[in-house]
Amino acid sequence: MLIEIIVSFGRLTNQQHMRRIFIVFLSFFLTTLFVNAQSIKSPDEYLGYTLGTEFSRHHQVVDYYRYVASELSNVVLEEYGRTNEGRLLQVAYVSSQQNINNLENIRKANLSNAGIESGTKNNDIAIVWLSYNVHGNEASATEASMKTLYELVTQKKDWLKNTVVIIDPCINPDGRDRYVNWFRQVQSRPYNIAQSAKEHNEPWPGGRPNHYLFDLNRDWAWATQVESQQRLKVYNKWLPHIHVDFHEQGINEPYYFAPAAEPFHEVISDWQRDFQTQIGKNHAKYFDAEGWLYFTRERFDLFYPSYGDTYPTYLGAIGMTYEQAGHGRAGLGILNDEGIELTLVDRIAHHNTTGLSTVEISSKNAQELNTEFRKFFNNSGLKYKSYVLRGSEDKLNALKVLLDKHEIAYGQANGGRVSGFDYQRNASGSMNTSSNDLVVSTNQPKGKMVKVLFEPNAKLVDSVTYDITAWSIPHAYGLDAIASQSNVSSNTSPAAVTKNINASFSSYAYLSKWDHIKDAEFLGQLLQQGIKVRFTEVPFTTEGKDYDRGSLIIVRGDNKHIEDFDTKVIATAVALQRDLTPVRSGFVDKGSDFGSPNVKLVNNQRVAILSGDGVSSLSFGELWHFFETQLHYPLTILDTDYAGNINLDGFDVLILPNGWYGGVLNEGAMKKLTTWVRSGGKVIAIGNALRSFANKDGFSLKSKKGDDDEEEENLLLPYAQQEREYIKQMITGSVFKAKLDTTHPMAFGYDDDYFTLKLSSSAYDYLDGAYNVGYLESNARPVSGFVGSEALKAQSNSLLFGEDRLGSGSIIYMVDNPLFRSFWENGKLFLANAIFFTNNNKFRI
Repeated sequence: MLIEIIVSFGRLTNQQHMRRIFIVFLSFFLTTLFVNAQSIKSPDEYLGYTLGTEFSRHHQVVDYYRYVASELSNVVLEEYGRTNEGRLLQVAYVSSQQNINNLENIRKANLSNAGIESGTKNNDIAIVWLSYNVHGNEASATEASMKTLYELVTQKKDWLKNTVVIIDPCINPDGRDRYVNWFRQVQSRPYNIAQSAKEHNEPWPGGRPNHYLFDLNRDWAWATQVESQQRLKVYNKWLPHIHVDFHEQGINEPYYFAPAAEPFHEVISDWQRDFQTQIGKNHAKYFDAEGWLYFTRERFDLFYPSYGDTYPTYLGAIGMTYEQAGHGRAGLGILNDEGIELTLVDRIAHHNTTGLSTVEISSKNAQELNTEFRKFFNNSGLKYKSYVLRGSEDKLNALKVLLDKHEIAYGQANGGRVSGFDYQRNASGSMNTSSNDLVVSTNQPKGKMVKVLFEPNAKLVDSVTYDITAWSIPHAYGLDAIASQSNVSSNTSPAAVTKNINASFSSYAYLSKWDHIKDAEFLGQLLQQGIKVRFTEVPFTTEGKDYDRGSLIIVRGDNKHIEDFDTKVIATAVALQRDLTPVRSGFVDKGSDFGSPNVKLVNNQRVAILSGDGVSSLSFGELWHFFETQLHYPLTILDTDYAGNINLDGFDVLILPNGWYGGVLNEGAMKKLTTWVRSGGKVIAIGNALRSFANKDGFSLKSKKGDDDEEEENLLLPYAQQEREYIKQMITGSVFKAKLDTTHPMAFGYDDDYFTLKLSSSAYDYLDGAYNVGYLESNARPVSGFVGSEALKAQSNSLLFGEDRLGSGSIIYMVDNPLFRSFWENGKLFLANAIFFTNNNKFRI
């Protein structure tokens, strides 16, 4: 066709001829570009249904992104990992063709502005990261991502000239497909808008969490989950200027967007605050035009560091949460309490609007975003310049793993005396450092993140918060620490050296320490190979070396049935990097000999756990994840649906996660459970599970009583004051210093003091006639975090961990959850002790 048009110009003058040819070529080129862009199929066309009339499964979303990337060279996909269930994790880079061709230079220039890449490089490109569906059943987000992608490449290309948009269409594919597959199975056609309809009432555990039932929106900082770990590798390559986390909330709250609510963490700059407001006003312009309802500056604060808005904020971004009405209840359409039908089509439209609005205002402010991003990484004003940490090799190595995930630098101390804030004393103090101590400095690009994670007590300007208010890493990892206002010199931390352990075929036994969860993993691996292991209940000294309570003793004579005994023990130790010491005799220099009643055999425990209705899915998930990914020890999962029919005689330990067991542990079930315990079984009850035993005949657990007069006064509070007044009764994740009875097996491997993360105001009296293993003393005060004035009163002289003997068995009480979000590393050994050591000196058939 083009040739025919050119031929028809043959009778024109040369000048006219050339001008016409140029115009035709230009018109043809521009038309081709337009047609190519327009020829991209919309999500509706590609999927075969209108967005919002069906929920798309993850593989369909992946296919659409692959299709667009295959058709357009200015859309590039990066596959960054797989979920526990094997689903793909990917991001799409969307920009102009020129920017895509220069993508690596743009990335490096941005990192140079943060001080991570060497040199200073000019960059005027805005980098916007849009994250969708971190909560699986907030399912409109992923649908909206496809619409946003399509409109960016077909209608909003001008914004892409100075903006790189990074889209993660689904952070949590396992949870989302759990929800979508369930909904497709039970949905009515046409959809039913009644709130009572089955399609609006998800079964346990719901689609919100990932495979291991973790809330991925609380995992950014702790990175315990594979989705988070793999995402951070990509995120840290870019450090975007804007990060949006798309969510859904209850069906009666229309839409929330920035600016966020107080409290803001103090490291957040004035400009970060102000630009959130600018973004919110840009969104409001579009919502106002459509008559859509929304709210700002309420509920969603910027304090706890492990959210999808706060974590990016502490790395220089404008981090924001957008919340659309819907959640797992809304389905394709539901009637809310105001009689308004909320549809998936509406939800997609709202998220699409804020997503595009975010790109728009970022494009308009690209230069300023880069300038302010660069300013954020000036860390000269931070109070503490260095954090010096001391602890066992295992504890410090665990911390190094976390720091490596965030690409935070650290080194080994050069020696000398360091003064500052002493975490153990919660006051000024000092220590003489050695090369074994770890130094983490704020004099590095991610210095503000270091401050947030390590600071002794985060400054809180408003007690009404959305999550926990204390998380200091030295307490979480069980480390002694000094926060110094001076720069502490350090050397680069040496690479880990693999331990080589030689077999000693003439040894009487092998000995191994016990003070870290890696030691429990070692024990579990030995037991699963049929190797018999003993542990000591008293300290002893042999061949010039001291061993504390809990130390493992692997006696050759106990294991005559094991072929290649030495080879298997050594191989297991090497694999887990455990130190083993061979000894020539069971006759010790001091303490109890290896045949003493104080040295007990560890039985291969058969462990079960309850799941299902009434059980906190998060608490269950923490335990499930712990057994499968850290302890690597068999766990049988039971369900409350058939709990009454379970024969517990096949188990030694039953774990009751945090939960509400009133409908499960009825009178008959409790009688059956108690009979099993008296015959030698062991129950480990965590958090609210303790309520099933508190104040009941036959159990030592008693709730602490409040002040009845004050409760009556609270009944007369004005409506507007009730939220604030209720806070007085709350503990929102604060740290207390507890005392431990380290002679009890449940506390083996610990020092006398333990910093516990207290998550609720529940309080129990010291056990009468039972073992108080961990407890708060009189005048208990938090060392960090918020505690309501009334809640605090009940914490003095209260139980933390305890053992209640019933017949031959035990009930283990854990008032505080030692596995919370899997980041409170120093609590995990309590659970291992409860499983393997506590009241475990008998063999059950």
